[in-house]
Amino acid sequence: MRNISALRIGALIAAVCVCAPGQDTPAKEAQKEAPSDTKGLPPRATPGDYQAHGKAGAATIGAEFKGHAIPTMQGTLTTEDYVIVEIGMFGAPDARLQLVLGDFSLRINGKKPLESQPYGLVIRNVKDPEYEPPAAQKSKTSLGGGGQGGAGDPPPSPPPIPIGVQRAMAQRVQKSALPEGDRPLPQAGLIFFQYRGKSKGIHSMELMYAGAAGKATIALQPE
Repeated sequence: MRNISALRIGALIAAVCVCAPGQDTPAKEAQKEAPSDTKGLPPRATPGDYQAHGKAGAATIGAEFKGHAIPTMQGTLTTEDYVIVEIGMFGAPDARLQLVLGDFSLRINGKKPLESQPYGLVIRNVKDPEYEPPAAQKSKTSLGGGGQGGAGDPPPSPPPIPIGVQRAMAQRVQKSALPEGDRPLPQAGLIFFQYRGKSKGIHSMELMYAGAAGKATIALQPE
């Protein structure tokens, strides 16, 4: 079901891109630069270049907790509803491995493990700290002093984020997610877990893997 949700979100993103001809949005440029099925982050040189690592059969997993930050190739995004773990899967030369997001879970503060979630759910709650909305125009009445908008009125709501910006952020998340399927090693990318608590309240974490390579439990370092 989670894979189906991710595919539906991806199809929706692609459909919106097709429906806006003539607009060179960042998302459209990203599509020109890379195939639509290209996802993941560049693997680091070795598993030891991640904050934590562990063995699962013949494979080695490097992992690093990112809190509510989503590192992408174009900069860092944020989400309040999910925490992120960046992982790298390593193996012998020419090794391949079936990667499945459902093989990963995250135990926080000794509680029930959280299941990994598809990127298609995460993109609904993503923000770009670098994004600045267009400056709101000053009300003419505020200059004249005789209109609405007194000192006690609440500030106006921020303008909605343009669809092109939302689409670009969604594709950045998609392309940073850990790719699934039969893949040559090494592979790297992000895994998402639903968690709305503050990162400062996390005292212990364990990333658990049970998949084609075997099983592993890796203690992660909180922020």
